[in-house]
Amino acid sequence: MSEREIKWKYPESIVSCEWLRKNLSDKNIRIYDCTTYLHYTDTHPSKPYDVESGIKNYRKGHIPNSAFMDIQEKLSNNDSDFKFTIPDYEILANNFQDLGIGDPYHIILYSGNGIQWATRVWWLIFILGFSKVSILDGGIKEWKRLGFELEKGENTYKKARFVPRIDKTVFVDKEQTYTSLNKKGCILLNALTSDLHRGENSRYGRPGRIPGSKNIPFEELVEDSQKLISPQKAQAIFKNKNINQKIRVLNYCGGGIAATLNAFVLRQLGIEKIEIYDNSMSEWAMDHQLPIEKDYILK
Repeated sequence: MSEREIKWKYPESIVSCEWLRKNLSDKNIRIYDCTTYLHYTDTHPSKPYDVESGIKNYRKGHIPNSAFMDIQEKLSNNDSDFKFTIPDYEILANNFQDLGIGDPYHIILYSGNGIQWATRVWWLIFILGFSKVSILDGGIKEWKRLGFELEKGENTYKKARFVPRIDKTVFVDKEQTYTSLNKKGCILLNALTSDLHRGENSRYGRPGRIPGSKNIPFEELVEDSQKLISPQKAQAIFKNKNINQKIRVLNYCGGGIAATLNAFVLRQLGIEKIEIYDNSMSEWAMDHQLPIEKDYILK
């Protein structure tokens, strides 16, 4: 990444609220609200949070024409011990097509409580080989700030189709993560908040982090408006962690959500060797056979 002024490498993957409002009448645009709420249960020994769908708030007011996409119910393996485990790729592709993802549509994703829910869905679609998918910068918070109209009720789209071209290299499991420890040319990057990284909170079981990992909290990559920070600011943050185009970056967090935001921004900066540990600390911290390190001793 050079010192000169830079732009996002894939600007088509990010659209503004102004652009979307001008194009609301385009029948080839399909918009999805991906809002999901986590209610943290930090005192619970084995359950870091309860998950709540954003469907209620969606029905009260959403961007016109948008449908709701339930990440937990439709896009996760509900037989898993962990909340957001990626399902079988073929099942995932079929579920997306049932929700209306496919040709010739341009898919726009947004959330009401953090862009990381939209980036999670973006990656799930992208790894299936469907590339006409974008994040709404700022989501519904920015849409409201601009005074744009909302609608109530509920929309659905007719089924669509695309030919899956599955990339199985992006989402990795704990075995692949373990073999990446101390590996030359690979950086493990924790997207959780700094207190969780240091081990000041036992939300996911054993407090701490995967050994040797660096920390860029996902919140550092967005403004208070929930819009992405500038490419220049993002570049400086990652450069400070010695991350460049030659490095393989294995991203993780608590449950594979926040890490997708870090991964999304890394890709926009031209980093191509990107991985995401799907179950992240929800799995790692509960497996006492796996190493963990921390800076803080809980009293």
